[in-house]
Amino acid sequence: MKSAYKVLAYLIAALVVVQSAAMVFAVAGLGIWVEEGGVLDAATMESEPTFTGALGFMIHGMNGMMLIPLVAVALLVVSFFAKVPGGVRNAAVVLGLVVLQVALGLFGHENAYIGMLHGVNALVLFAAALFSGRAAAKADSMAAPRTAATV
Repeated sequence: MKSAYKVLAYLIAALVVVQSAAMVFAVAGLGIWVEEGGVLDAATMESEPTFTGALGFMIHGMNGMMLIPLVAVALLVVSFFAKVPGGVRNAAVVLGLVVLQVALGLFGHENAYIGMLHGVNALVLFAAALFSGRAAAKADSMAAPRTAATV
């Protein structure tokens, strides 16, 4: 179970990286499209834009609203069985940061400053997920039986 905990924690960190890459892909594609004469207005926002990178917005939304929260809940459930020192607390912190991240993402459409906090919280979530994974890796290595080959 410690291995499952570790994999889930590192998976959250990796998914945060995917979030970042998807968003930059989308915004860079949008910028290029506008420079080439594309117009971004309310009608464009309501339709399905076809510029290179538009898929990044969809990946960012689906990954952030569905996949990361699902993995964070799974991490919390596994934490009760993994016997990682501080694992339940760490998983709860990660889940709390995910909930905050979703809220900031949703409200960031209304206020640019909240959007800025969304980016900052992503870094905090990434660090918390890495910390949780490293704690599980450390607990896993300490629990491994020592044999003559490892001494």
